[in-house]
Amino acid sequence: MQTDKTIPRNIDEYIAAYPDNVRRILEELRATIRNAAPEAEEKISYQMPAFALKGILVYFAAFKNHIGFYPTSSAIERFKNELAKYKSGKGSVQFPIDNPLPLSLITKIVRFRAEENLARDIQKRKTKK
Repeated sequence: MQTDKTIPRNIDEYIAAYPDNVRRILEELRATIRNAAPEAEEKISYQMPAFALKGILVYFAAFKNHIGFYPTSSAIERFKNELAKYKSGKGSVQFPIDNPLPLSLITKIVRFRAEENLARDIQKRKTKK
């Protein structure tokens, strides 16, 4: 598990710090996000894996009993019905570590966030003209 002395420099280092069973889940999540937004950049932000495209799309993190997924409050609101069976907060959702990840839902959320960020970027550029 992560400690203050092992702050990861990249997603590979973050994932490597976990046991095999958690690593498999994190790699599956990472691949799903990458496939949904192939142009997004991987980074570490707030000591968590993140994907960015004209701003942060999503963060994720491993905990003892769940995988935290942070797609912002707009995505939580947009997909609230599909996320209803998971514990969630204003901008986060918890996927139990002992259940399969809802990969198709994660894909839809990441694509929604990418569209949202790209639209916001276009609007910003129009406003600057």
